Amino acid sequence: MKGILQIAYRLLVNDKGKFAALLIGITFSVFLMVQQTSMFAGMMRKASATVTNTGAKIWVMDRAVTNVASSIPMPDFMRAAARSINGVKFAVPFYSGVGLARLQDGTYQAVSIIGLDDSSLFGWPKLIAGNIEDVYAENGFVVVQDAEFRKLQNPKLGTTFEINDNRGVIVGIATVPASGLFGIPTLYTTFSRAIQYVPSLRSTVSYILIEPTGIDAIAGIKDEVNRLGYDALTQEEFIDRIADFYKYRTGMGTNLLIMTVVSFVVGLSISAQTFYSFVLENLDKFGALKAIGAKGRELVCMLLFQAGLTAFIGYGLGIGLCTVLIAAARLRMPDYASIVTFGNLGVAFGMVLIIAAISSYIAVRRVLRIEPFEIFRG
Repeated sequence: MKGILQIAYRLLVNDKGKFAALLIGITFSVFLMVQQTSMFAGMMRKASATVTNTGAKIWVMDRAVTNVASSIPMPDFMRAAARSINGVKFAVPFYSGVGLARLQDGTYQAVSIIGLDDSSLFGWPKLIAGNIEDVYAENGFVVVQDAEFRKLQNPKLGTTFEINDNRGVIVGIATVPASGLFGIPTLYTTFSRAIQYVPSLRSTVSYILIEPTGIDAIAGIKDEVNRLGYDALTQEEFIDRIADFYKYRTGMGTNLLIMTVVSFVVGLSISAQTFYSFVLENLDKFGALKAIGAKGRELVCMLLFQAGLTAFIGYGLGIGLCTVLIAAARLRMPDYASIVTFGNLGVAFGMVLIIAAISSYIAVRRVLRIEPFEIFRG
């Protein structure tokens, strides 16, 4: 069998034109599939950035909420109701809104404002400059140093700005695991200051963050909140709800599916046609091998080896090309929403296997039908 595979390898690489065409087809097919799914994964990570950065185990919200940016304010009594539920270690209010900041040079910039519980500051980001206690000072805000930081003109400690004619002062600079989806800077402050600076409805609580006493208490807490007419979701469930919203209730999921299918069809058509053409050109060699005693299963192994080798090399080249281009894009655009995940790699790998299987199946049928006397008679 080793000798048969060596012959298969030489037949494949000696035809440099066909080999290169096969690699190019699979490489760009993998590149397009991984690029599209990576963009979607990156956007989903950014869409769930507030949930991920806060780290709360349970989020209480209105049942109509579909994503973290479309919060629906809840009445203040929900705070007391949540704290009274058995199994709740503590429950704190959380504010999420958007304001318009007037910078020192007079320009305006939309900002995402996060208001955390005044007493505990639960969900506070990691500071890289400043002291957390300074947020209690008059007009204190903490800015997140992420890809959108420059839109606030790279503020420093002590930089001032205005929001709705209210003065704000940067008292800290923080870092978070993920930046937001909508390309606007993020400011953290206390809950009371957030609702004071940003106009809101009568109800002011965007979400209630609950820390359970243990994992076993989560189910009971969710049942009690549901009886009150609201939803209580774990961090993972909330992230899944956000992803489902963008997949099924916007055009993002449909566009992703269409582009992925198109990439698959392109790779399949190029690879199948090229590989079949390669087999036809080397039909006399397969016939000669069959004439000197090569069995059908050995010829099948040759074709599977050739298709598999080409698919794996093309897969690696496609992943490498996609990674390089994503890295290059981030050098020029730090907020570029694209990330390669194991899920993306798995989807692309599965589709490459299907491409290799279909391509080899078409070639196998042709080779197995060949009769040695036809070759020698020609």
